[in-house]
Amino acid sequence: MIDLRQTPSASPLVHTVAADPGIAWTKDAAVAIEAAPDTDTDPLPEATWSPDAPRTGVCGTVAPRILALPGGGYRMYYSQILPRAGFPAGANDYDNSSTRILSAFSTDGSNWAPEPGVRLSSQAGGAGEFRVVSSEVVPVGDGSRLRMYYECCVGPQSVASTILSAISTDGGLKWTLEPGVRVAAAGRNLSSPRIVFLSEGRSRLYYYDRGRGIASAVSEDGGLVFQPEEGLRIAQDGTYDSHAAFACEIVRVAGAGYVMYYAGYSQSNRAQILRATSDDGLVWQKAAEPVITPGPSGWDAVKSSEMCLIPLPQSDGTTCYRIFYEACDGTAKDQRGAWRIASATSGSSN
Repeated sequence: MIDLRQTPSASPLVHTVAADPGIAWTKDAAVAIEAAPDTDTDPLPEATWSPDAPRTGVCGTVAPRILALPGGGYRMYYSQILPRAGFPAGANDYDNSSTRILSAFSTDGSNWAPEPGVRLSSQAGGAGEFRVVSSEVVPVGDGSRLRMYYECCVGPQSVASTILSAISTDGGLKWTLEPGVRVAAAGRNLSSPRIVFLSEGRSRLYYYDRGRGIASAVSEDGGLVFQPEEGLRIAQDGTYDSHAAFACEIVRVAGAGYVMYYAGYSQSNRAQILRATSDDGLVWQKAAEPVITPGPSGWDAVKSSEMCLIPLPQSDGTTCYRIFYEACDGTAKDQRGAWRIASATSGSSN
């Protein structure tokens, strides 16, 4: 969670909530961001379509990340999956697909309008014709600049992927690739970066180390150079995350430590949203059961995965929390299908 209404600067306040968002979530009735239909494989970034248009998983929208903006409203960054030249299956053949990072704006956290322009293309992000995914946008220093951390994948998932970054000086619309690599490991696939600001200008980057789980690294220089930390924060060793544990979303509950939501795959075609808690951000205790499970039908029939969280202050002094997550309907071969961004809501008192 990145809430710039708390402060525009790189501070632990941007992750801080007054109360634990909890374990009880009700799925919202409408999709937040729809997938492009099969008939529009070269869509304008601001395009919208009928929910009844044909979708079989050729195109998809995944990996939502949201900023609560200091001037009001919300900006969601997300990855749009499209077919790559010569590979018409698109998202249903993810290894050979292409992605780009787009954005949408909402005044209320419920109704979203895709914005014109590409925030970061695969070419501009260093991935050639392949994929830039899972953007994490955070303030730098006093907040006059924003930094986007993202996965750069230059080929199929058998090829190593790294965490790179880009800078924006206009509030998050135009982005320029920064030199160097933020996190890499020889022969490893690293993805789903998430930043938590610590004290005295330090920051911790959580990321998915494919086949192992959620790892972390710490920066002492404002978020450019990271040193990996020992061990794993979340290992892939539970009933619901034995196949994959990745894409964490972390909030700091005032006076009560940290809460993490993360995506757990119990098998390749089944994903749910899980939860863990920690006093220090390093040692985490997993909850026994998922907080959001797929289905039984609809747009998340088989997978409820990579997510982000925002607080929605209410007029009566309470706070309503909303999780946005990538959802797969499982209507294609091997329970693949259309990926959309869905949401669920929880209520909690201040």
